[in-house]
Amino acid sequence: MNEKKLKHLEFMQNIITRMNANSFLIKGWSVTLVSALFALAADKANLNFVLIAYLPVFTFWALDGFFLSQEKQYRKLYEEVAAKKEDDIDFNLNASKFNCGNRGWLRSTLTKTLIPFHGALLSVVLLVTFGWILQHLLDIISRIPATSD
Repeated sequence: MNEKKLKHLEFMQNIITRMNANSFLIKGWSVTLVSALFALAADKANLNFVLIAYLPVFTFWALDGFFLSQEKQYRKLYEEVAAKKEDDIDFNLNASKFNCGNRGWLRSTLTKTLIPFHGALLSVVLLVTFGWILQHLLDIISRIPATSD
């Protein structure tokens, strides 16, 4: 393989690696922020912190889908450049023409790799929300004086 082609492929591999690293960081931040909001909710006895936890869940899920989409597009561009002849190497890094099908943002957001992680995190937030509401409803019910017949 010639030097121009190798350099072009190296550029794309660096972009793919960066997208993958961003996805990893997003997952870490998502868990960290949700955990911190749960800790605040428990400490302050405030449901608002639990409700705010939905924001990072959905925001980071969408961002993770974006980075996965970009990674898939650059993988496709990488394949295209790898198949090119030396004279056709133009160092073009625009992968937007591959933004279709399963490489689109929405389809990437709903993949079998992202749904288990972000879906599990969303499930935890839902469980905590419903648990919180149920606990407070039971507290309210227990304060109602019993009527005697």
